[in-house]
Amino acid sequence: MGMMAASRLALLVSAALGALLGLPLSAASFTFQADRMETVLAKGRERTLLSGNAWVRTEQNEIRADYMELTGADFQFIRCRGAVRVVNEEKGIELESQELYYDRQAEVLRINGTVVMVDRKNELVVKGGFLEHWEQSEQTVIQIAVRILKKDLVCRAEYARYLRPESRLELSGMPVVNRKGDEYRALKIFVDLDKDTIRMEGDIRGRVTSEGTEEEAGPEGQEPPAAPEQAAPQEPAPEAPPGGAQPDKDVGGPP
Repeated sequence: MGMMAASRLALLVSAALGALLGLPLSAASFTFQADRMETVLAKGRERTLLSGNAWVRTEQNEIRADYMELTGADFQFIRCRGAVRVVNEEKGIELESQELYYDRQAEVLRINGTVVMVDRKNELVVKGGFLEHWEQSEQTVIQIAVRILKKDLVCRAEYARYLRPESRLELSGMPVVNRKGDEYRALKIFVDLDKDTIRMEGDIRGRVTSEGTEEEAGPEGQEPPAAPEQAAPQEPAPEAPPGGAQPDKDVGGPP
């Protein structure tokens, strides 16, 4: 479908949805387009389905997906499936997944399944199996096989909370932090991305790597084994006189 046809379809869809809601076209708070549209008018099941290169632009986000379902008053709820991509240019946030639920009024994004979030402002990449993001407070909760990547920093956990305004991470669920080759483990780990500090609580363990060596905390009170003793060098045997002559010996008896 060409750009002109897509734009024309977007206008037709906007007009149709505005008519269904009894609202003027200018009252719509977002724009959208797609290759196909289906509207369900059954009472209690009202919804609009967009499929084929579906695209929606809300107050803050640009959302693309293979399939979208718009429900609720003023299309408050948006459900997406297939090649979902969300871009918030103002805040520098990007999301990619296979499904998405978005509440426009509450400004909450929720994703079940593999998700990747890129924070270009803080140069951070977040991966996990579940994500919930509150746009007003800019807080994000990530769960299931969480991976957080930043220059010289790799974090792993089963649960993480990202407080973006404070540039702070809270990790739990077998958290591990690798920073410049050093590894830290604890029950809870807190990372301040601005101050470049790490705070840990409970069952703390770590491995620190210095240049050419690696030091690891072991059982308490255990000293490293001593180096084996070297055998003393043996003195060399005296050399024989030149020519093979034997040294004189004193022989007993009369002269």
